[in-house]
Amino acid sequence: MKQFFDYVMEALISVLPISAIVLLLSISVAPLQNGVLVQFLFGTILLILGMGFFTVGSGISMQPLGEGIGVQISKSKRIAFPLLVCFLLGALITIAEPDLQVLAQQVPSIPNAVLIICVAVGVGIFLMIAMLRIRKQIPLSRLLLIFYGALALLSVFAPDTFIPTAFDSGGVTTGPITVPFIMALGAGMAAVGKHKNAGEDSFGLVSLCSVGPILSVLVLSICFQPEAETTQTVVALTETTKEAFLQFLHGLPEYGHEVMVALVPLVLVFLFYQALFRRFHRRQVLKIAVGMAYTYIGLVLFLTGANVGFMPAGRLIGAAIAESGYRYLLVPVGMVMGYFVVSAEPAVHSLKRQVEEVTSGAIQQASIGYALSIGVAVSVGISMLRVLTGIPIFPFLIAGYLISLGITFFVPPIYTGIAFDSGGVASGPMTTTFMLPFAVGACEMLGGNVMTDAFGIVAMIAMTPLITIQVLGLYGRIRQKRRLQRVQSEFLQIEDDILIFEEEVCA
Repeated sequence: MKQFFDYVMEALISVLPISAIVLLLSISVAPLQNGVLVQFLFGTILLILGMGFFTVGSGISMQPLGEGIGVQISKSKRIAFPLLVCFLLGALITIAEPDLQVLAQQVPSIPNAVLIICVAVGVGIFLMIAMLRIRKQIPLSRLLLIFYGALALLSVFAPDTFIPTAFDSGGVTTGPITVPFIMALGAGMAAVGKHKNAGEDSFGLVSLCSVGPILSVLVLSICFQPEAETTQTVVALTETTKEAFLQFLHGLPEYGHEVMVALVPLVLVFLFYQALFRRFHRRQVLKIAVGMAYTYIGLVLFLTGANVGFMPAGRLIGAAIAESGYRYLLVPVGMVMGYFVVSAEPAVHSLKRQVEEVTSGAIQQASIGYALSIGVAVSVGISMLRVLTGIPIFPFLIAGYLISLGITFFVPPIYTGIAFDSGGVASGPMTTTFMLPFAVGACEMLGGNVMTDAFGIVAMIAMTPLITIQVLGLYGRIRQKRRLQRVQSEFLQIEDDILIFEEEVCA
């Protein structure tokens, strides 16, 4: 219980800044209806409670289950069975990811089932590749260069209007359910080898699994040649406190069903795994079951708070600022919100804890948090500039990925794995339910093309942390090199002093 309250307080500290920003905007440049503001405050409470439940639940269920499966499949001497397991796990978890359903509804020119299955196959294939990378000790940076080169090549042939959607898909498929499980799976697979690169191999699965959906959607858009059309999202405005409360009553069962569908594959995998290998004792099975229940409650509360409470507020604030005479405030306001909103992503906390555990505290949670926040702030600022000016996203993506891939040659490999994982982690449900509606609301009010100008913010948020976290690693390497030079200099000085002393004694 104490752990739960600790995590709730951590969530409170994470969510309060973005809540304060929204309240400040609501009494200045972007006034909100009373019902919408109350809706946002209700959503904030659910968000905080949901993050507390989810963090506790994922720690005692997702982590041991993922690590257990990772250890078991890595022990298999035959490669076929582990590959099949990885493909099925990746595909099943992706199909159930709630954020992917939202993306599919935004692309009406491609049937939802076709898009979801195509993306799921992409994740499954790339989870297989991630496992082979760990077994064969292939450097992550080499694979990233190959696959991002392939993305750049395919983007030349894909319709321009679907490039933002394709890159957005890489962010939404690594959601709050997928990320903790896949990170734990990677830690389990890396632990079996007991080689010197085990810590580095713990990371990289999320980054590779983020590439699969992008490739899939690009190939799909080339084959389908779909027309750029989007559905107009209707924001349900509430005037009274009662109406706001009813919105949550209607939302809870809906998101309860979504999360149930998302967790069922994991539960089935756990039951099958336990029946086959008998890895967990009865007490551990009960603990994992309780953890799954906590995870379920946490995700239902979190997604209800984010979708019902934050989405309308984000949409209306974006539209209000764009409509005002201070439309260029979209850039600084977006950057400030982006800086703080990433700390409210539930999977971000899972990543930071695993980084600190794997590195034995050498890389601290606070430094990863600052690097993520700075990266997301920059990406949202660029995205808002695109909304205002209509600049295409492709040049930013090419430049960003070239920089991030170039830095991989100069930083410790573990930072590359953490950085490319963090891109998928940062672009979670808070991005899709708050920052994306903020961009869509502003874009619609300015009369821009939502498909090309507003979409892509998820892709930008997934890209910039690749640079900032690797810059953090580069800074750490430079500091370490300087420290080593200082120690060597002091050592040489001591040697000189000893030689002088010996000469004096001899004299």
